[in-house]
Amino acid sequence: MEITPGEQDVVSLFHALQHSGTDKEAYLRTLSKALRNPSAQLTFIKLENSMHLLVGLLTGSDARCRLQAVRCLHELSHSPHTSMASACLPATPYLLTYLSGQSTKFTELCLYTLGNICPDSEVVKERLLAQGIIPALASCIQNQTHNLAVVEAAGFTLFQLLQTKDAVQKVIPMVLASSLPSQLLSVLTPDPEFGLAPAIECAWCLHSLTSSTVDHRELLAQGALTQCSSLLVSLGGAVVDGNTDQGVELLVCPLLRCVGNLLSSCPVEALSSQLGDVHLVAALCELVFAFLHSFPALARETAWVLNNLTAHSTELCSALLTFNLAPRLMELLPFSQGINTMILRVLANVAHKKKEFCIRLAELGLLSALAATLKMANQDMVTLSLEVLFMMIVSSPQIAEQFVRQAHTHLGNSGTFLVTRPNTRTFNIK
Repeated sequence: MEITPGEQDVVSLFHALQHSGTDKEAYLRTLSKALRNPSAQLTFIKLENSMHLLVGLLTGSDARCRLQAVRCLHELSHSPHTSMASACLPATPYLLTYLSGQSTKFTELCLYTLGNICPDSEVVKERLLAQGIIPALASCIQNQTHNLAVVEAAGFTLFQLLQTKDAVQKVIPMVLASSLPSQLLSVLTPDPEFGLAPAIECAWCLHSLTSSTVDHRELLAQGALTQCSSLLVSLGGAVVDGNTDQGVELLVCPLLRCVGNLLSSCPVEALSSQLGDVHLVAALCELVFAFLHSFPALARETAWVLNNLTAHSTELCSALLTFNLAPRLMELLPFSQGINTMILRVLANVAHKKKEFCIRLAELGLLSALAATLKMANQDMVTLSLEVLFMMIVSSPQIAEQFVRQAHTHLGNSGTFLVTRPNTRTFNIK
């Protein structure tokens, strides 16, 4: 079998490490570079006692050799070969132990190595759980809250663990029973000097928790809805001021999903106290417009959350009118990609809440907007428009008369409307 130069280098370095004295650090540094080659990675783990040697250097007394040994393990953890995760198992107890101390770079490498190997093997995941990876991560974040590079790495590792098979049954209950949710929330606000990365990792972890559990009462009790909503208000304000960081959409997306998912478990009577600020509806409107052309899918998700909020809360529907947001939302009704449907659901929620809201929407021009949406080819938009129109015209004789006059203007005398009574559902989607 032909041996590539990279593979031969690995063999030579392995033998050199077995017999060298003071040069181990230099050999390890060279080995970590050689292990970037996938074929060299396979060659190394097939060498007898190769992992035993590496673990011995990882746990030795020389701090410089320990750092280079974990670099080698980190390179192995990047391997595309499925056998590599299991090959790294002898090192996992020590990688977990080292999360409680050592240098920042060393701890980061331990975390990223663990994060890289845990999704690839059920055996590895089960072993890591048994070895205490959940309490180890919780302790690491608690002790390193000031060190955002480590927090980012810990968030990455936790997210990888939350994506594994059977995480809903085996991982998430352990996470919820630990201090991790409160710690994730505590580091959710971005640091202006360090950047968004740690907050992004933690937000995606929270998203995994809110997406995978039916009952979110524990997260609500720890202030998850309040914290995520508050941060969205801040980000919406930054959008208005033009002070958004690059990649802000990577933070907005999981925050939106967290809020949308948490609403399903939040009692209506507790919503005001959980949200804390009716300005959330204004922030969400700003985010819809900010992402409308650059990230239309994210604009739709923002409208989804706005829909769920207005479906739950009369107070937020009132805020939408008080802040004069309805006319801006009506501007989006001609927009496609599902955004117009979601926006019309929001307006439907407002109309559904109070007769006075219907009258105000009519004054702001919703009837004219509906006359336009009724002519759309999109059947969902037409059906929903009819439902909203029904709510509007039964709320006030004046609105009915106004619509008849506008119908003659927009559709002519030949237009015939078949209006059916909408069912009693709220426009709350998941």
